[in-house]
Amino acid sequence: MTTAPLPEIIAVGETMALVVPALAEPLAGAVDFHLDAGGAESNVASHLAALGHAAAWAGRVGDDALGRRLVAQIAERGVDTRYVERDPEAPTGLYVKDPGSGVQYFRAGSAASKMSPEFFDALPLDGVRIVHLSGITAALSRSCDAMLDAAALRVRSSDALLSFDVNHRAALWPGEPADALELATVRLLEFASRADLVFVGLDEADRLWGTVTPAEVRAFLPGPERLVVKDGDVGATEFVRGPGGVDAVEQVAAHRVEVVEVVGAGDAFAAGYLGALLDGRDSAERLRAGHDRAVLVLGETSDFPRELRAPLTRPQRKAP
Repeated sequence: MTTAPLPEIIAVGETMALVVPALAEPLAGAVDFHLDAGGAESNVASHLAALGHAAAWAGRVGDDALGRRLVAQIAERGVDTRYVERDPEAPTGLYVKDPGSGVQYFRAGSAASKMSPEFFDALPLDGVRIVHLSGITAALSRSCDAMLDAAALRVRSSDALLSFDVNHRAALWPGEPADALELATVRLLEFASRADLVFVGLDEADRLWGTVTPAEVRAFLPGPERLVVKDGDVGATEFVRGPGGVDAVEQVAAHRVEVVEVVGAGDAFAAGYLGALLDGRDSAERLRAGHDRAVLVLGETSDFPRELRAPLTRPQRKAP
């Protein structure tokens, strides 16, 4: 009996069953649909596995048909799913994509919303090089919000790098719109300030913090050693703190592509970047790898294109 190698990266968060039209057409008129698995953190793990990295996704699903199906689908992508818990009382979340018009969520009371600090504390971090979290988790429940606080403290005392994607989803935050935005503004800044590496879209940084250029985002968020600001079809900018606290700055333009659906592209970008970081590649190559991966999703209706498969062997890597 062989034992799977321990992961070098663990991504922690909710994954839901995903219903998406088979063709890039509006939901109201679609006839054929795919039932897939989708979630920011498991998307990142899936792309990293396809790039040849030992990646795990940790989360909670219902002990139901949808939960069993999505865990199997993610495992088939080459992702380590040994840290997934199954809840016999709470359901697996569901979301439906309407290409070009966003998504609809059916996730209230999901098994994932019951993640807690105890869930994260049970995860092994020995040998893990990166722990990846996102701001979506903070909005799912109070226990999920507390889990991110606990995760930040525990990862800080480990050898792992803490990666955080801001991923502001306005509809998930509780309260009236103005109150929900204020809460998200404060909490996401708190989490981002504790991370070693932060991904944030320029549009969400403007919405949350009123920062309208990558340089303004960096001035507002000086704590992380690495900051990656994504600006849609313009490109991405990386800030890496160097000697004396002076940043090295790199900017790489986005690829030109016909966009079918943007949901999931940010996760693909993060995975491409993280894979290149694990491989010891330089700043421009890291950003380019992020763009290369995002392109694969922008032209699809799925979060993870079905033709992608994890390679059988992994390349040799340098330390980040």
